[in-house]
Amino acid sequence: MRGSVDDTQDHCAVEIAMEILGGRWKLAIVTKLLTGTHRFGELRRALPGVTQRMLTRQLRELEADGLIERTVYAEVPPKVEYALTETGRSLERVTELLDAWGRWYRDARPRRD
Repeated sequence: MRGSVDDTQDHCAVEIAMEILGGRWKLAIVTKLLTGTHRFGELRRALPGVTQRMLTRQLRELEADGLIERTVYAEVPPKVEYALTETGRSLERVTELLDAWGRWYRDARPRRD
């Protein structure tokens, strides 16, 4: 179970960011949602390594933290869409920088033989 942002020391804002964004899939979900609104199945296909249970958990946490909004449509079968909130959209530059760093690291790191 994750801790509370309110319990994080004021001197380390990186801990707050990691508390909200920590986890293997959260930034990948945010990155995908930066392209627009998506349904659960679309997100699952876009992230082939994630399990349904983990995707559900990560989406719930992102929603609870105010980064995404979940819209449920009253139809049969049920339709649910996920979209970023303004707070979630504020991560766009962060995801761009991390993407660039990840690409640089992949290409620049020493190779193990």
